[in-house]
Amino acid sequence: MTNYLIKQTEITRNGLLADVDKLDDKLFEVQPTGFNNTIHWHIGHILTVTEQFVFGFPKQSQHIPKHYYDLFTNGTKPSDWSGDVPSVATLTEQLKDQLDRIKQIPAEQFEKKLDKPLFGQDTFGGLTAFAVFHEANHIGQIHAMDFAAQTELKK
Repeated sequence: MTNYLIKQTEITRNGLLADVDKLDDKLFEVQPTGFNNTIHWHIGHILTVTEQFVFGFPKQSQHIPKHYYDLFTNGTKPSDWSGDVPSVATLTEQLKDQLDRIKQIPAEQFEKKLDKPLFGQDTFGGLTAFAVFHEANHIGQIHAMDFAAQTELKK
C-alpha cells in the first residue's frame, strides 16, 4: 500500500509542478473575481500544509521558513502579506525538495498510529493520503483561477 501512496503523491506533485511551469507568470498574482487568494498563495499553501501534515511544521520541521505559516495557512491572504514573501520559483523548488523528502520516509512510518485522529485519519499514511487529496483540491482551484484570470484579462 505504501508504494501506491508514494506513487499517488508523485503523480499529484509532478502534475502540480507541470501545471505551474505552463502558467503565464503574470497570472500568479491575479486574484480573479470570486476567489479569495492568488495562484501564488495556493502554491505556498500546498507546500506549507503538506509540511504540516507530513513533517509537523512549524514545530518539528526546519525545511521551510517558519514565517510561511503566517503567509500560507488557512485564513491567510496575499493582501495581508508583508516582508519576506518567497517567489513562485522558490516555492516550486521547495515543492520538489519536499517530494524528495516524502519519498525517503520509511514504509513503516506510514502505518504508525496518530495520537488522535485528524481529518478522519488515524494513521500517518492516512494523513499523508489526505495531504495528497488536499493538494489535488488546490490544483483544481489553480486551474479554475487560471481560466478566470485569463478571461478577466481579455476583457
